[in-house]
Amino acid sequence: MADLHGRIGGTLTGYDLKARWNGQTLDGRIGGVFDGKDLHLTVAAGEVDGRVGGTFAGFDADGQLSPQGVQVRLGGHVVGDDVHLRIQGDRVTGRYSGRIDGKDVNLVRDGDQLTGRIGGTVEGKDVHLHIGPVPTELAALAAVCAYKALEDEQSSQAASSASSG
Repeated sequence: MADLHGRIGGTLTGYDLKARWNGQTLDGRIGGVFDGKDLHLTVAAGEVDGRVGGTFAGFDADGQLSPQGVQVRLGGHVVGDDVHLRIQGDRVTGRYSGRIDGKDVNLVRDGDQLTGRIGGTVEGKDVHLHIGPVPTELAALAAVCAYKALEDEQSSQAASSASSG
């Protein structure tokens, strides 16, 4: 089993990502014990299927993975986000959540490290992951899932503080 671990975002406004890879399933946690979400992604014959979070407070992940790219839907058919990533050598580039409202994904694999940024200079989050032998495409998807979980949490906190004030 290989460990995937690291951080999405900064020291104060970020999430840890810790998962175990057994060659078929990536299981772990995004965030902490109380403030996080479970991560469960299963890969078989180029397809990925799984869930981030629980039954009610979470989102599905469904689509295709290959060494050349990622085409996955996070969430449902109506409310959700598309992930379109291209892998060329050690570089992972693409978009998360659409052409207009979406975020750029720019990651680089260097040995057993996956680093880079999801989103822009101001609104984006840094990615620093130790991925070991986890396939680049799966590690990049896990990073985007962690970004979405963090973004969803920040949006929820902003909405609750706006409604209470």
